[in-house]
Order: sequence, then structure tokens, then C-alpha cells
Amino acid sequence: MRENATAPAAPAWRQAVAGAQILFVAFGALVLVPLLTGLNPSMALLGAGVGTLLFQALTRRQVPIFLGSSFAFIAPIIYSMQTWGLPATMGALACVSLAYFAFAGLVKRYGAQVVHRLMPPVVIGPIIMVIGLALAGVAVNMAMGLSGDGKLTLMPREQALLLAVVSLGTTMAAAIFARGILRLVPILLGVATGYVLAALMGDVDFSRIANAPWIEMPHFVTPSFELAAVLFMLPVALAPAIEHVGNVIAVGGVTGRDYTREPGLHRTLAGDGLGVLFAGMVGGPPVTTYAEVTGAVTLTRNFNPVIMTWAAVFAVAMAFVGKFNAMLQSIPAPVMGGIMILLFGSIAAIGLKTLIAARTDLEEPRNLVIVSTVLVLGIGGFGFSIGSFVLQGVSLCGVFAVLLNLVLPEKRANG
Repeated sequence: MRENATAPAAPAWRQAVAGAQILFVAFGALVLVPLLTGLNPSMALLGAGVGTLLFQALTRRQVPIFLGSSFAFIAPIIYSMQTWGLPATMGALACVSLAYFAFAGLVKRYGAQVVHRLMPPVVIGPIIMVIGLALAGVAVNMAMGLSGDGKLTLMPREQALLLAVVSLGTTMAAAIFARGILRLVPILLGVATGYVLAALMGDVDFSRIANAPWIEMPHFVTPSFELAAVLFMLPVALAPAIEHVGNVIAVGGVTGRDYTREPGLHRTLAGDGLGVLFAGMVGGPPVTTYAEVTGAVTLTRNFNPVIMTWAAVFAVAMAFVGKFNAMLQSIPAPVMGGIMILLFGSIAAIGLKTLIAARTDLEEPRNLVIVSTVLVLGIGGFGFSIGSFVLQGVSLCGVFAVLLNLVLPEKRANG
């Protein structure tokens, strides 16, 4: 085991500073999801903070993990809000926790291998790629100064492209050339640089920030529950559940502890599910484990889960700062569009990496059928409806990929 269990605990102030650093690392991705989907950034901070504390309570504060907004739900949230509205979307997101609890029950009864048996790389890889590529058009539209659907012009194209290119270029440069802690926050650096440039160009409305109170109660959303929205959202949990398993194993490799055994993968999955449930019930995006935080733990070698408690407390406190929330909502769309180009492409690349790392043989007809069909259905936006029930996008791909994996024969027929 790499950490010294007998080492004296660090002073509280040092743990607090380490916790603030963790939140700094997670912050860019954490608030990006609500900014892209139209949700309230304050609720994302509150959901992440309280969700992390719930996770720690269920896992007996043994795992150095911070829960932040999940990118997997960006496209489904946008579609669901357009189709069923905000309250029904929040109710559906809260119900996503049922999938986590079901996975936790399966793992407790049959072991972690049951998750991998139902959702091997040939299933998860193309689903993750669809999550990234399904919104490619939204990213390009916003980078060109249009609304996400391309129907409204928000800014002249030349100005928008300048902001998008600077934001994207800064993020790329930070990801490739930065060192130390700065390499862990490329999104945050890209957004900050684009925001400063937009302010200098006069494209930021500071009046809303000036009029916002310093201390403000976050705007809670009362969820409603519509079966069609719930059934649409549930399959999306497949990808982040697998991501959760990978991150728990990864952070265990960093600290030298097997968290799948103690406190147990069933507890970490259920803890993640509690965080998702809370976020959906108050109006925030679903939460998930953050690889960025694992990177920060690796870099700092600070394995004490208490620092995640501090990060969570700071996130909750920031949710009540009204001026901060107003500043986040004043970020121009082209800045976010530039970041989205890299972000969505990176998500798709992770899906490709999943296939490559597992050495998925695409010359095997079975694998080729699953991957190619899921990609075209997902990127093409195929969907169908029965009454008020709609299955489209990532949800359809998730169901389809799992079913194909279960019914298609494992080996190619001879001859």
C-alpha cells in the first residue's frame, strides 16, 4: 500500500487548501454541463457538493473521489427539456439513480464481472462515441455565433469565430504544453481566456452581475415524473456506470488500495446513485466520478478522502454566491462553442480508446455489426415513438447495443 496509514494527519488548514485545489481542478467541467444545457450552475455546484458528501457517507469516507456533473447526459438533457420541459427532465434524471442502485445490487450479488458481461467494450465504446458526436452540430453552431439549434444569430460570425478560436486554442495549448496543476484545468483556462477577451471586446453584459446579490438562495426545481421521459433517460446510465467502475479501479491503482473490495464496488455505485438522486430532485445535472480529480490525486500524492469533504463543502458554499452564478451565466455562447468542439471530440475519442484498449476485433462480423449500427443510429438521430414514449439518441443506442450483445452469437459461423 502506497499511503502511510501511520503518518500524522495534515493540519486542517492544509487539508482545506488541498480541497480548494480539488474543486479548482473539477470546476471547469463541473459548471460546463449546466451552461451547455441551460440548467442553473448553482444547482450543479450544490448537487456536486451534497452528492460527494452522500457518497462519502455511504462509503464510510474511504475513497478519495469527487462527484461532478456528467457529460454523458448533455444531449439527453437538451432533448428532454425541449420535449417534456424542465420539471419532467429533473424527475427523469432523479430516476436514473434507479439504474445505479440496480447495478449496485447486481454487483453485490454476482460480483463486478456481471457489469462487464452485460456491457463489454464493444457495447460501451460506440455508446461513448455517440455521446460525443451527437452534439457536434451544436458545438459548431455556437462557435459561429448561433444558438445551438442554428436558428438564432447571437453574435456576428467574425467576432464569434475569434472568441471560439482563442478559447479552443488556449484549451488545446494547456492540455498539451502546460505542466503541473495547470495541465489538469485546460477547460477552465480556455473559458477564462475567452471570457476576458469577450469582456475586452464588449461582448459581456456586466449589468446582470452588478445587479445580482452576493448571497442568494439557489433556484430549486420541483421535479415531475413522466414515464416517457424516465424511460428515455434510464439507458443513458450505462456509460457513466461503466465509467464509475473504471475510475474507482483507477484511483485504487493510484493509492494502492482495492476499493472494489473495501468499501466495495456496490457501495461506491450506490453512493454515486444517491448523488444522482439528490441532484435530480433539486434541479441539477447528474453527477459522476471525475477522472480530472484522480489526476490531481496522482499529482499531489494526497490520498486523504478528507480533502474531498473540503472540496464538497466549498462547492456547496459557492452555490449560494449570487454574483458568481450571474458571472457564469454571462459567458458568451461562442466561448462555450469553442470549448465544446474539443470536449465532444474528446468524448468520442475516449469511446474509440475503449475499443482499442480492449483490442476489439472489428473484422469479427458480430463486433462490426454492433459498433457500426450503434454509431449510425446515434449520430443520425434515429428514434421512434409509441404514444408519448420516445426512444432516441444515446438512450436508443444503449438499449440496442446491450440487446445486440446478448442475442448475437459470440463466434463467427464456420464456412
